[in-house]
Amino acid sequence: MSVTWSFVSYTSREETFLSKLDSFTEMAFGGRYVILLMALFSIYCGLIYNEFFSVPFHIFGKSAYACRENSCSDAYTAGLVKVRDPYPFGVDPSWRGSRSELPFLNSLKMKMSILMGVSQMNLGILLSYFDAKFHKNALDIRYQFIPQLIFLNSLFGYLSLLILIKWCTGSKADLYHVMIYMFLDPAGDLGENQLFWGQKELQILLLLLALVAVPWMLFPKPFILKKLHKERFQGHSYRFLGTSEMDPDSEPDSARSRHDDFNFGEVFVHQMIHSIEFVLGAVSNTASYLRLWALSLAHSELSTVFYEKLLLFAWGYDSLIFKLVGLIVFAFATAFILLGMESLSAFLHALRLHWVEFMNKFYHGDGYKFKPFSFATLADDEE
Repeated sequence: MSVTWSFVSYTSREETFLSKLDSFTEMAFGGRYVILLMALFSIYCGLIYNEFFSVPFHIFGKSAYACRENSCSDAYTAGLVKVRDPYPFGVDPSWRGSRSELPFLNSLKMKMSILMGVSQMNLGILLSYFDAKFHKNALDIRYQFIPQLIFLNSLFGYLSLLILIKWCTGSKADLYHVMIYMFLDPAGDLGENQLFWGQKELQILLLLLALVAVPWMLFPKPFILKKLHKERFQGHSYRFLGTSEMDPDSEPDSARSRHDDFNFGEVFVHQMIHSIEFVLGAVSNTASYLRLWALSLAHSELSTVFYEKLLLFAWGYDSLIFKLVGLIVFAFATAFILLGMESLSAFLHALRLHWVEFMNKFYHGDGYKFKPFSFATLADDEE
């Protein structure tokens, strides 16, 4: 009873507090936990790139690069050589301002986006397995989950593996060339693009698995559902794919919903659309994660422009007024553009990636209505 009373008192205090807020502040208060997580992740990304408002910091020790000669006058554009082990954490700060900064960071961010995307899509497919297992639907496990997992990882899982191998070995292989000619000339000589022994044979095997996975997704399930309906209609008892003896409560939802009115053409077309959508989506969804690369690049370049073209430009004058105006403009540009608009943009893009690229692997939206967690509903249930 005391627990229920604490829930009710907390809810009443929260409602009193929200009634005193305007609409914009109330929206920010409702998303306070999301804002906190975004802030913590922004700090983490700053440590990954070892930057603070586009200013490089040697937080974790000395750079791996140094000037070749003591008389080197332009260490950020020429004359740098590697003198010690790689930087212990994140990006080496000496890349900032160098001639190779943009090509290096472009390649790094693009590959990181692909790795994050493939990892999250695999997680979505894995959740579809638990969803099918919860509903005791062996059809979806055997003819959707398994071939989807094989297809995605035969192509883009393999690309992720190549990225990791290239990072670990320092190879100069062109991964674009490897992936393109994996389809155009799978038996061709890889030459300098070979990263490990047996790569050509592995590519042929993965390509065959990807080709097999497509009809695996498309054809078996509709025909099994047809046979399932026919046997059920004739009143025969049977066992279905290793599950318990079929009854209206234990059989798959996909089969149970078609006992009375089973249209094979409709089921086949639906499965064909689902299969084609997954195959094409595997390419487009992976490419969609490259928006992380684009957003990171835009944010970094905006930070550099505000720092160098506003703050440092104004700081170059001897006038205190110029310095003060430059500092004020820099502060407002940072607060409203980098912290405000860029945060909103990152949130919307992340929301889109979760809703489309991630959730379309397992979410169907045909169950009960979603109810978000609330202390008020818990109090009502206790009463």
